[in-house]
Amino acid sequence: MASASKQYYATSSLVIGYALCSSLLAVINKFAITKFNYPGLLTALQYFTSALGVWVLGKFGFLHHDPFNVETAKKFLPAAFVFFLAIFTNTNLLRHANVDTFIVFRSLTPLLVAIADTAFRKQPCPSKLTFVSLVVILGGAVGYVATDNGFTLTAYSWAFAYLVTITTEMVYIKHMVTNLGLNTWGFVFYNNLLSLMMAPLFWIITGEYADVFAALSSSSSGGDLFEPVAFSAVSLSCLFGLLISFFGFAARKAISATAFTVTGVVNKFLTVAINVLIWDKHSTPFGLLCLLMTIAGGVLYQQSVTGAVGNASNSALSKQLDTKDDKADLDEEKGISGKISGI
Repeated sequence: MASASKQYYATSSLVIGYALCSSLLAVINKFAITKFNYPGLLTALQYFTSALGVWVLGKFGFLHHDPFNVETAKKFLPAAFVFFLAIFTNTNLLRHANVDTFIVFRSLTPLLVAIADTAFRKQPCPSKLTFVSLVVILGGAVGYVATDNGFTLTAYSWAFAYLVTITTEMVYIKHMVTNLGLNTWGFVFYNNLLSLMMAPLFWIITGEYADVFAALSSSSSGGDLFEPVAFSAVSLSCLFGLLISFFGFAARKAISATAFTVTGVVNKFLTVAINVLIWDKHSTPFGLLCLLMTIAGGVLYQQSVTGAVGNASNSALSKQLDTKDDKADLDEEKGISGKISGI
């Protein structure tokens, strides 16, 4: 009885930890990019923290990750590149738009993934319930965009760029990464380490390095990089990026895939509630209603996927679908961290 009680509290702690990290991370990242207006440097610091955190925890025996191997890194590089683009566009989206806009476009990914799976991977057409849920998601997204008083061409350009990269990551990259045989912490380690190596190239392409050097050399603005509020926001963003990996993977092992998915849906509602309560960087009341509509469509979508798995009579097919659900759960963890990061 005592053992069961300890297991219950341990599982509950993991789920609560994941829920808090997941629901807070988008808001924290938005706050960080508002106070520290260097998206490339911010994401690089997140990659560095996550890669270093996994390496240190591995050295102390708290986790096991696949060791770095040049041949594996070469095979993994395309996946890391798309992951880098997803986080980079995600951060710039949060830089120019509010958290609500991010959630709406993140919620659109099941629609694009379903279309891409059918068109390019020759998967069966979505079931009726899945189709209805995708229509609900699309309707909520269209309503939100039509009433968004914060609409700007720059913000929505980054939003569409993020949508394309995160959909590409879900449809194509997951298949390649799975074939490499990396464990979950190996995935985190390679993803963040290779992304960190690519960061300087994007600093040069975007010209952000010049802004950073100018800030460091200017006595009047150099403090922006080390101002206490900005430093605290960036540190919190990096810490939560690592924590969501730990709690996300640990919670996935402790509870069923369905329970984990439901937790992910609830987290979106918590993110919206937190965003509305703590500051004024959110949409209009009708926009929030449309946002909740897209999340409701996501709930229907998850129910349709769960039902498809439960009704599968062929065990091999059921296993394949379960694996696909686990990959979707991994996307939820990484979509924002930014992971989101994230992916």
